[in-house]
Amino acid sequence: MKRLGLDTSIVDRAVYEGAVTRFRDDGILLPTFAQLTRPSTIPAGIRARLDRVDPDAPDALNLFRVHWYNDATRRGGAEVPDHVVLPSSLTGVRAPIVVALGDRFPMIAAHKVLAAYACLAPRVITGQFDPASHRALWPSTGNYCRGGVAISRIMDCHGVAILPEGMSAERFDWLRAWVLEPGDIIRTPGTESNVKEIYDKCAELERDPANVVFNQFCEFGNYLAHFACTGAALEHIVEHLRLTRPGLTARAYVSATGSAGTLAAGDYLKDLFGTRIVAVEALECPTLLSNGFGEHNIQGIGDKHVPLIHNVMNTDVVTAVSDQVTDGLGVLFSDEAGRRYLRDRRGVPEDVVDALRSFGLSSICNVVAAIKTARYYDLGPDEAVVTVATDGAAMYASEWPKLTAKHFGGRFDEVSAAEAFGRGVLGATPDHFLEMTTRDRERVFNLGYYTWVEQQGVSLAEFTVRRDQAFWRELRGYLEAWDSLITDFNGRTGLMAA
Repeated sequence: MKRLGLDTSIVDRAVYEGAVTRFRDDGILLPTFAQLTRPSTIPAGIRARLDRVDPDAPDALNLFRVHWYNDATRRGGAEVPDHVVLPSSLTGVRAPIVVALGDRFPMIAAHKVLAAYACLAPRVITGQFDPASHRALWPSTGNYCRGGVAISRIMDCHGVAILPEGMSAERFDWLRAWVLEPGDIIRTPGTESNVKEIYDKCAELERDPANVVFNQFCEFGNYLAHFACTGAALEHIVEHLRLTRPGLTARAYVSATGSAGTLAAGDYLKDLFGTRIVAVEALECPTLLSNGFGEHNIQGIGDKHVPLIHNVMNTDVVTAVSDQVTDGLGVLFSDEAGRRYLRDRRGVPEDVVDALRSFGLSSICNVVAAIKTARYYDLGPDEAVVTVATDGAAMYASEWPKLTAKHFGGRFDEVSAAEAFGRGVLGATPDHFLEMTTRDRERVFNLGYYTWVEQQGVSLAEFTVRRDQAFWRELRGYLEAWDSLITDFNGRTGLMAA
């Protein structure tokens, strides 16, 4: 399991000592996962210094902002994780849809920066990654590789982004500003659905021992950070809402599969509230739903395989959302004619309309799936569906004109807005919606064999042990062990005392 990011001992003492020296010289302190879960425990001196740091700057102090408790400016803290409760005037269902806002994270304005830190930091503090000689390869369809490049740079490591050439222009613009050299952006064939092509490029590059692949689909640090940090943040939001809605319950948690990291928060909520876990994918590529394949434009959710870190045997529902719906709602939420339609014709409150700027395509996918879930279970006003907006609309500005031309003939007006709303929201019926039986879970679990054992070299024992929920419960102990190692590492740099 070491190569999957799971180790709690120092593997190479020389590499470890070199990293200590490098971080001491560069003034880099590492936050513990407990601090990222409860940022109020971050030392007051660090929080005071953060006031002077630009959240978009390559400054190592921004590591202490890699959590859900930043305010809308991303400079200050929030007592409760920033979120929006979508009313029935927008969703058409009685149940409140509660959305945590991921664009409050630093540097990339997306929550994938948390996953990247959770993958790189454990390798550094166990002497498995040498910042002086290794290159960190970050394969993804956009946000995770940006998070990896950002975390690498502020931890004085060399980061390389590997992503499909068809992703949004904004992703590549951001990467060009952050990578150390132009060759650190590697484009693979295809778009959102072409994950295997990314794997193939990683396999080629990994032949060089200087390259270390941080594959978010099989790095358990990704799972653990979202279980602890995202799960606790969502718990805090629910408890906060209960102050004014005493009977509120978290009936379902919805997340697009992607790397399956964010789905881990569902395991946390299920343990706490008995919440159902709903995994979402693109209808054009229904891998979990029906072993299907295809291409789609819901940027941010890779597919055509089952991630190794997906706790399939604890998943309750699989559903699918069409990219025609997310495309249309993306234009609706960003275009002034659409926003005016929501305010004037649908009666959506102004603050909610403003919050829609925090919804990118994968975020909209989550919201539509949440609506489908509320309709399927006929949930009432005290039965919340909880989800996350993984990134905001800022990464898609170049997409809106293309999507307007594709779906609305190049002109978006109030009639177009009504069409998009009718198709995407009122039309979000619970079709392509599967409640998972034991047999269904086994089918999806087994599907992962072909990627991980046959193609990626995971041993059969490593693969099958994931059937048992005891495996996932035991994983949680790594967080405490890593925090102890982080504390020791910081102590050896001498920076915490300073």
